[in-house]
Amino acid sequence: MGWRPGTWFTALPLCAARPITTAQCQAGPEGSAGMGRGRRALISRSREQAGSKPQHRARGSEQVSGIAVPVAVLRCEPTSLSPGPPAGRRHLPLSRRRREMSSNKEQRSAVFVILFALITILILYSSNSANEVFHYGSLRGRSRRPVNLKKWSITDGYVPILGNKTLPSRCHQCVIVSSSSHLLGTKLGPEIEQAECTIRMNDAPTTGYSADVGNKTTYRVVAHSSVFRVLRRPQEFVNRTPETVFIFWGPPSKMQKPQGSLVRVIQRAGLAFPNMEAYAVSPGRMRQFDDLFRGETGKDREKSHSWLSTGWFTMVIAVELCDHVHVYGMVPPNYCSQRPRLQRMPYHYYEPKGPDECVTYIQNEHSRKGNHHRFITEKRVFSSWAQLYGITFSHPSWT
Repeated sequence: MGWRPGTWFTALPLCAARPITTAQCQAGPEGSAGMGRGRRALISRSREQAGSKPQHRARGSEQVSGIAVPVAVLRCEPTSLSPGPPAGRRHLPLSRRRREMSSNKEQRSAVFVILFALITILILYSSNSANEVFHYGSLRGRSRRPVNLKKWSITDGYVPILGNKTLPSRCHQCVIVSSSSHLLGTKLGPEIEQAECTIRMNDAPTTGYSADVGNKTTYRVVAHSSVFRVLRRPQEFVNRTPETVFIFWGPPSKMQKPQGSLVRVIQRAGLAFPNMEAYAVSPGRMRQFDDLFRGETGKDREKSHSWLSTGWFTMVIAVELCDHVHVYGMVPPNYCSQRPRLQRMPYHYYEPKGPDECVTYIQNEHSRKGNHHRFITEKRVFSSWAQLYGITFSHPSWT
């Protein structure tokens, strides 16, 4: 029985032939016809099933049960087996697949970590920007301020260190006695004594200088760095004026650190002097002082490596407590740039051999390494507050 070219021998297990696809193998004659026009598998059958002559294989064919089948067809696998992988893919060892899966997981984890970090940075940046705008970030150059210092809450801003009292207020007329040597020889003592409330700073004494600076002290604003200098001289600063109210300021890390807490030192001093009345600027109010500086100057205190001076705290506290403020001995912001450098003026009236006033101001104003007081910048702010809050300056006058 002869064979006809193009006949599909259905007895053969044809599937997934290469280079034909699995789908084409399973499709039968119709599928083979769609393999590319002229690439059909040719099947040769035996002329006779019994007693035939030795059969010769055509080149490129194999003998299967007496049938000459092209090699391309023999490469098909039985349909009973699982279909092979799609074209272009091959089976990989299990260990390699696991390594690839592990690598994919690591890549996904890395992408997740990067996205999380970017989102966190964005949130923090947005939060910081929002705080700056909410408080004072956009106020530079504006004449109207959203915060009135006279409306700051005194009870929330100052925490009692000794007892449970609240900071006493208010005073109608206050004077701030600076520590400047400009007060020497002025004979302002009697005038200062007439004020309703007198405010002094740090360890500026009155003994020996009362003719020029007076004796009366209603409030004494003390920096964390001056606590020990004040408490070492209780006869001068505590007993001499027992009515004095102490207001201590400093960063929480200094005031409340676990070892050597300044608050505990002050509390022990209070045990020795029961009449001593002391308060600390609260952490929340400390942040308000920083925000106020940034809003008035356009400079972030920490980023500009600045420390607010005791004069800054004293001026703000005076505006909070007093209806009118008179400042003695504080020089205007342009003083050091205008006066001839012929006369040396000590920075403190009680330290005649101490540093020169203008040298101290200029060095601190322009230093960029370390942390420094920006005295001249602060005085510019005070000048802008003069009319707003009823502040006057004398010896020297700012007008």
